[in-house]
Amino acid sequence: MKNLRSKKFLMYAPLLLVLLSGCTRITDSKGHVLEEYLIKLSTTFASVLDESWFTAFLVYPLAQAINFISTYANVVFAIIIVTIGIKLLTLTFTIKSTVASQKMQVIQPEMKKVQDKYAGKTDDRSKMMMGQEMNDLYKKHNINPFGTILITFIQLPIIFAMYQAVQRSVAVQTGSILGQSLQNTPLSGFTTITTGGWVYVLIFLLMAVFQFLSMKLPTWLAERTSKKNKPIHHPGDKPKKGNSMNTVMYTSLGMILFLSISWPTAMSLYWLISAVAQVAQTLYIQHYFIDKPEGKAV
Repeated sequence: MKNLRSKKFLMYAPLLLVLLSGCTRITDSKGHVLEEYLIKLSTTFASVLDESWFTAFLVYPLAQAINFISTYANVVFAIIIVTIGIKLLTLTFTIKSTVASQKMQVIQPEMKKVQDKYAGKTDDRSKMMMGQEMNDLYKKHNINPFGTILITFIQLPIIFAMYQAVQRSVAVQTGSILGQSLQNTPLSGFTTITTGGWVYVLIFLLMAVFQFLSMKLPTWLAERTSKKNKPIHHPGDKPKKGNSMNTVMYTSLGMILFLSISWPTAMSLYWLISAVAQVAQTLYIQHYFIDKPEGKAV
């Protein structure tokens, strides 16, 4: 259950992110960042420190990294490099969390047996015995149940910071892709599709596809691993869990699409790059740490 709650919490992150971002009021009615909130190469650390510690220690370094790299390469490559850098920095924690999550999926039938054994028993002795059996089960399979939620609390601040960094980086705000300004919205692209607007439409559609894949892929892989290692003996539990996770996923994805279609394309570009990096990371972990032959250390 901890594993499921942590997945739902992390999947809701984009929804929380856009809502929180809206509360900070750093953009105008058209989604453009207000001049006083733009971070330039000339912006000092002291000036953003007055704003908040979060901006100074997380948003500011990431925005300046994008600004700096953009002086040597296109802003798109700058966002790609910074996003990949963040993924590499958190890779160790992500690997441990993903492996623990996959193991939790595999032992669901055994956990169900323990829960059924003590179903309806509310006395303290039964609760203690159930807890002990669950702990023994975790030890047997070398699982740290808290390991599945560790990455959530590491990733969330970084997700928020990178999101705001992309919004506030002056290199992004003044940048372009294939000759088209990143400040125009995907929605405007549908009305100017024959005069360059197709760039915005393409970025938006690719972002939607990869956002869906980044959210759904872990579930698909976990189910495949579970079936390969041990059949699920309680199929009645699966639909409920699947429906719950699907509701979270589609709500989060729908909110991203709804807001990003009328925001500057710079944000759709960031969501696209982030989702592609997430898909690549998920496949890497699955191949080298989940599907690897038994006997090799994780």
